[in-house]
Amino acid sequence: MRKLQLSLLALLLWACQAPVNTSSNDLEIRADRVTIIRDDYGIPHIYAKTDADAVFGMLYAQCEDDFRRVERNYIWATGRLAELEGEEALFSDLRARLYMTEAEAKAAYEGAPQWLQELCDAFADGVNYYLETHPEVVPQVLTHYEPWFPMFFSEGSIGGDIERISTQRIQAFYEDQEALAYSEFGDGLLHPDPYAEPKGSNGIAIAPELSESGNALLLINPHTSFYFRPEIHVVSEEGLNAYGAVTWGQFFVYQGFNEKTGWMHTSTRLDFMDEFMEIVRESGEGYEYAYGEEWREVEEIPVTLKYSSLEGLKEKSFTMYRTHHGPITHKLDDKWVATKINWDPVNALIQSFTRTKLDNYEAFEEMMDIRTNSSNNTVFADAEGNIAYFHGNFIPKRDTAFDFSRPVDGSNPATDWLGLHTVEESIVIHNPQTGWIQNCNSTPFTAAGPFSPKKEDYPYYMAPDAENFRGIHAVGLLSEARELSLDDLIALGYDPYLPAFEYLVPILLQAYKTVGEPEGELATALGLLRDWDYRTSEESVAMSLAHFYGMAFNRFIGSSYALIPFNQEAGVSLDFEPEKVVAAFEQAVAQLEADFGSWKTEWGEINRFQRLNGDIDLAFDDERESLPVDLASGRWGALASFGASARENTKRIYGSSGNSFVAAVEFGEKVRAKSLLAGGQNADPDSPHFDDQAQMYADGRFKEVAYYRKDVEKRAEETYHPGKR
Repeated sequence: MRKLQLSLLALLLWACQAPVNTSSNDLEIRADRVTIIRDDYGIPHIYAKTDADAVFGMLYAQCEDDFRRVERNYIWATGRLAELEGEEALFSDLRARLYMTEAEAKAAYEGAPQWLQELCDAFADGVNYYLETHPEVVPQVLTHYEPWFPMFFSEGSIGGDIERISTQRIQAFYEDQEALAYSEFGDGLLHPDPYAEPKGSNGIAIAPELSESGNALLLINPHTSFYFRPEIHVVSEEGLNAYGAVTWGQFFVYQGFNEKTGWMHTSTRLDFMDEFMEIVRESGEGYEYAYGEEWREVEEIPVTLKYSSLEGLKEKSFTMYRTHHGPITHKLDDKWVATKINWDPVNALIQSFTRTKLDNYEAFEEMMDIRTNSSNNTVFADAEGNIAYFHGNFIPKRDTAFDFSRPVDGSNPATDWLGLHTVEESIVIHNPQTGWIQNCNSTPFTAAGPFSPKKEDYPYYMAPDAENFRGIHAVGLLSEARELSLDDLIALGYDPYLPAFEYLVPILLQAYKTVGEPEGELATALGLLRDWDYRTSEESVAMSLAHFYGMAFNRFIGSSYALIPFNQEAGVSLDFEPEKVVAAFEQAVAQLEADFGSWKTEWGEINRFQRLNGDIDLAFDDERESLPVDLASGRWGALASFGASARENTKRIYGSSGNSFVAAVEFGEKVRAKSLLAGGQNADPDSPHFDDQAQMYADGRFKEVAYYRKDVEKRAEETYHPGKR
């Protein structure tokens, strides 16, 4: 049986080299070259001479703030989650190894440019030095961090590309179970799970002609699970001076700014991954698959994974399969299916780190030509007054005769990817006449109002994104925007209007006209919605009614996104019966009565922010202290999204996703920014920075960012070298 030659060769090369372990003395010397200044909110500002030393300090500081999240990300990414969580996580681990074996990760590190190797070395040194100087912290799985670990974790977005691949299907294939049913890719696009809070982010760029100061502005507004990214500032004498949000355990600022440029990533629906159905047959040495007129060998790679059990660690072995399309991830009928995604970790890390050090749009556009940022769009602004939008970045070229939203015939060479689209060929908006750009995980064809790109100019797979209510909200506000200050931009991002109810409430009113007007308390409740201005506030009872009615509408009738005219033009329709609409509203009233004693309950009594501990799996308790929040779900078009839901033991709904790290940035002679973080910087409940931003978060009150060193030192709470705090 033929093994994967590259993996074996890499393993042999690695085995021939003496392992390099940085000594404790060397780590201490390195630590003395790094200074960490914690400001009055506990935000770490890391200073060093070289980029590598800055990365060392950056990882050390992250571990100080929340080692368990750093650890968890690498346990998951390197395919060792089952050692922590048990046998049920085996197929998450197998998925990781299908795309990269340990030998391949080591080979990728060895083949990386020297400067990138140095950053990876610094990453490992930073985490290992933290563990060495904090013996009270006991690692759960990974006792020593290696410089090749980042090869497994080069994607900074929430979820990442690989998590779109079903572990249930991997399990069915590799345990020889019956193939799972196939659902079209498009089902999740316009008909999302009505219970699921929309994932993604908002990015807004304002040109100088629309700003009060004559400088470009940028709103950085990721919508992630809370505490998914901390706030950080990292500076070196080699040109690094980046501030923003970093995904735990990574060594580049993912969404943020430097003195001259700012970058905000939003999740994209661009089709950047495909499934290829392979015709496979057994051969004398294993398996082979049809490709054109030939039969090619299926690569076979043995792997043994460990998992925890009541009896201790156990092992399970698999044989992984790959074709030139990628690893086999599942089976449809009698055909094996290979799932091809972007997997180029060295260039992905190069692009992500390079992005943080650029000075202007020209350099940024050149960086984008590396083309490894697959699951993200990018909203950009710079000190020269440029604003821009890039819809996706890694975009495979395909023959448009095939429908790549469904699995294609891998035996037909014409279905192969035809290279990548250049940046010039992709959807790019640069300095539109509107003077503004927005993307809220919505279609790029409304990103700059009337000066947006035209759908007919691009292949269908380049922008299947639907419109959403956040996009509608942003376009409406920006179309009227003039002379915006930094505070005005923040206020715009927190505008309380909820456009979804401009559709949902009239539908309800019309439904009652059809079935007959309600009486008594139902009539009073309906009257509140009839007179409501579709704006959220803590004191609003109408907001409480609207939220629970909207949730019931989505559950029983269909996704409210289908009400948007743009989506209807794309062929999506929603048929609903008046009786069902009325039933949805009446259930909402009944639920409020049952859960809170009265349907006349103000929104702030229901919608809460609570941070009880630093656990990764959040806990909530109606009997414990919490804060009222006037924000609302992004599903209704709230730009400042607050994804809240009840838990098994609660009646109130508690936020766990949405606005997390938020920043508003102004570029000029000097950069100025304000920021806000959900809860606080540190995961330790005993830290003063565990929840020192909680009330600010509930109020939408931002802090001034300390960017220049003299300002950082004025607000310094603590200054130290790693290991000497």
